[in-house]
Amino acid sequence: MAEIVTDCPRCGTNHTTFDVLGSKVIHQSGWVIVSEAFSVCRQCNKGTIFRLRTIDSKFSSIERMSNLASVGGSLTGNNWVTIEGHVSVKDAEAIQPPEHLPANIEAVFNEGALCFAVGCNNAAGTMFRLCVDLATKALLPDPADEKRAQPNGKQRRDLGLRLPWLFEQNLLQEALHDLSSCIKEDGNDGAHAGTLTKVDVEDILDFTTVLLERLYTEPVQIQKAKDRRAERRSQA
Repeated sequence: MAEIVTDCPRCGTNHTTFDVLGSKVIHQSGWVIVSEAFSVCRQCNKGTIFRLRTIDSKFSSIERMSNLASVGGSLTGNNWVTIEGHVSVKDAEAIQPPEHLPANIEAVFNEGALCFAVGCNNAAGTMFRLCVDLATKALLPDPADEKRAQPNGKQRRDLGLRLPWLFEQNLLQEALHDLSSCIKEDGNDGAHAGTLTKVDVEDILDFTTVLLERLYTEPVQIQKAKDRRAERRSQA
């Protein structure tokens, strides 16, 4: 039976031995083969799926990496494979963010998408709401600009009060108004009370996605189309 030695993500024991009971190849590039291997910790007797990558071309074969349970010896001790990590909640399939987002908003969206993928509705709703908060703060006028209408202090601070003001000032498209009803005043959308359902989060996600696309994705796409047209005309 094949063995690997690494830290156990289940019980926390450092440098412990795992028995490899099964494996499946998930990727191949030349002689580099990646397998997911179900392995059991000898310390806590709990299973973990590790991602193993070949580092020795002599050991590399689809047949062997598909059936590591039949291989004798230590896979890591003999430097046949390296451990790239283990399968966990971070590998859950998550919704992809709209394109061309600022880095801070994209990071928050990805965190919300991961929370939503694993059923953490309150955390997901909070993260998507934060995306809207960050994006709409950027639409507010400079307080020093006396020529422009200014929101009051509460409207600047509170997303639920800020959105109606932005619609009134035509700083957000009216077509988004109905979708924005999922964002209530003073954060009273269930997140603080811990009562958000999957449907609630889907409503917040829909508004968040459309808003971010309008503010960030579509302008870049339009500019790229203009650039392509200009290039075609310059070559005509």
